[in-house]
Amino acid sequence: MKKIVLLSAILLFVFSSLAYAHPPSDIKITFDPATKMLAAVIMHNVADPLSHYIKKVDVGLNGKEIVELTFSRQGNNAIQAVTYLIPDVKNGDILSVEGYCSISGKLKKEIVVGAEK
Repeated sequence: MKKIVLLSAILLFVFSSLAYAHPPSDIKITFDPATKMLAAVIMHNVADPLSHYIKKVDVGLNGKEIVELTFSRQGNNAIQAVTYLIPDVKNGDILSVEGYCSISGKLKKEIVVGAEK
């Protein structure tokens, strides 16, 4: 009986912790062709950016990962911003940004260079 109660308490804790976990809600990507700088703002509202944050951001060019950025905390309670120089980008290339929550979930967005609005 004690094992069932203990197991139930553990499962309740795990599932309630996961209820607060969520992937990023959106990613806004821009690319400046003059400076060759990619900028991304990853929206991820959290109560405590030290314990629940965007832990990793992958940047891709034409379907191939070109950099993995890792973090130990989020910039603030609402966003994680990243910038990265990509000198070999040309019009028509596809840039992607994928953000990973430290607890659970991820989101990926793409833009086509030269087609940004």
